[in-house]
Amino acid sequence: MIRLNKYISDCGICSRRKADDLISQGRVRLNDLVVEDFGLWISHSDKVYIDDKLISNTEKKYYIMLNKPKGYISAVSDDRGRKTVVELVKDINARLYPVGRLDYDTEGMLLLTNDGEFSYKMTHPKHKILKTYLAKVKKRPSDEQIKKLRGGIQLEEFFAKPHEVKIVKSNKEFTSVLISIWDGKNREVRRMFQAVGYSNIGLKRIGIAGMELKGLPLGKYRMLTEKEVKYLEEKADDNL
Repeated sequence: MIRLNKYISDCGICSRRKADDLISQGRVRLNDLVVEDFGLWISHSDKVYIDDKLISNTEKKYYIMLNKPKGYISAVSDDRGRKTVVELVKDINARLYPVGRLDYDTEGMLLLTNDGEFSYKMTHPKHKILKTYLAKVKKRPSDEQIKKLRGGIQLEEFFAKPHEVKIVKSNKEFTSVLISIWDGKNREVRRMFQAVGYSNIGLKRIGIAGMELKGLPLGKYRMLTEKEVKYLEEKADDNL
C-alpha cells in the first residue's frame, strides 16, 4: 500500500505538494472515480489517471546537476516566451523539472529530476537543505554591513537568517561574499543584500547540502552518481 500523493510523486509527475494540488483540482482519478482525499492509500493493483492519462512508476529516474546560466527561468515552460532550464537538458527523453529554483538573473547549481519524492526532500523546509551562494559586489562591504547580514534581515514577509556570511576575495574591482541559507525563498539573497545597500549584485549558487558545482561549465549538465543521490537523500533525512 502507498499514499496516493506519494505514488504520483514516485511516478515522476511532480512533488507530493503539487500532487495534492492536482487532487484538489479534481484532475486525479483512481480507477473509475475522481479522488478528493489527499491521504488516500492505494494498492499496486489500482490504476491512477491524471487528466484521464494513466500514469505508472516504471519510468527511469534521472538526477541531474546543471550549471544554470543567466537568462533562463527555473520552470518547465513560460507563458512569456522566456528560455527555460529544461531546454538545456532537452536531449534527455524524460519529463524533467527543476528542484526548487534559481532566479532569472542568478546562475549556478540547479538540480533537475523526474523523481517527485527526491524533489520533495530537497525543497521542503523541514529537511533544511543548505544552499551556498557567491555574491559579487563592486564595493567591499563594511564590517557593519557584514554584521547586519550575519544577524539576519527582516524582509517584508519573513526574517532571513543566513547560516554563514564571509568575505572570500577582495580586490580593487570587486568583492566576493560567500553566503549560505536554509530557506531559499524568492530572491532571498538579493533582497538581503539590497537591505544593506547593494542594489545590484552578481549571484551564483555554488553548492547544495555541501555538494559543490566544481568543474561543470556554464550551461552544461551532468548526471549525479548513485553515491551523490544517496548522500543528498541522507542529508535530508538526517535533518528531520
